[in-house]
Amino acid sequence: MPVVTVEGRRLTLTRLDKVIYPDGTTKGELLHYYASHGDALIPHLADRPLSLLRYPDGPEGQRFFTKNVPPGTPDWVNVADVPRSGGGEPLRQVVVDDLPGLMWAANLVTELHTHQWRAQAPGVADRLVLDLDPGAPATIADCCRVALWLRERLADDGLAAYAKTSGSKGLHVLCPLRPTPSARASEYAKALAREAARALPGLAIGEMARRLRPGKVFIDHSQNAARKTTAAPYTLRARRAPTVSAPVGWDELDEVAEGGDPASLDIRMADIAGRLAERGELMRDLTRASAARPLPEPGEGRPT
Repeated sequence: MPVVTVEGRRLTLTRLDKVIYPDGTTKGELLHYYASHGDALIPHLADRPLSLLRYPDGPEGQRFFTKNVPPGTPDWVNVADVPRSGGGEPLRQVVVDDLPGLMWAANLVTELHTHQWRAQAPGVADRLVLDLDPGAPATIADCCRVALWLRERLADDGLAAYAKTSGSKGLHVLCPLRPTPSARASEYAKALAREAARALPGLAIGEMARRLRPGKVFIDHSQNAARKTTAAPYTLRARRAPTVSAPVGWDELDEVAEGGDPASLDIRMADIAGRLAERGELMRDLTRASAARPLPEPGEGRPT
């Protein structure tokens, strides 16, 4: 097992030749991806307790969430106490703030999921997320149409929106917020999802009931709840192919919404270096406090 030094920290990397994805992608290639793109990913993880969806034998093997710090975690990996919603002893969760921590987490073969709040302020959201999930026969092109509507609607309330693929079937729309209670962010997101459903009948739905979802894009607002997490930008996903939850430009969504190739939004590990070189880090401002804007006060703005 090779031992490497990353920014002064010694790491043991295991089973680098192990095939993780059915297309032949190995664990070594997965680790190389994270090592190469830490500059883009780490700002989206910094200060945020992580939930780790582990898939050590690949996406078709066992998959399980780890929230508490795993046994054997090095003492130099940052951790945070996270209150439990029902009280009792807090959870101890990993926080990845640097490249050694990222490589340690990547060696576990895991999706990286974050809360919408930071470790020092549990339950105080500094970003909003809307998860667009197409119910067959709806497609990602339908998600693009809903995302573009949401972008304009959020702008009406002074909020800047950024989009990324989910790495699965749909899209995520995120906004940087001035710190606000997660309950308030959840309330706003729920009202916005319902407004979108009224404005886009036959295309969007804001209700949880699965029987209503076929042929429509479900706007999942629930991930704004303090206890929920969302796949981080640039994380690999536990899918049959090494897809990435990748930031995308609004021009890309507009093109697909207008009939362009939906496969252009099937973004994989091998695509990220070229995208960063060509387009830069499209979600950089999501991590900047200067980009954050307040939610409208109740009774202001349009969601009710």
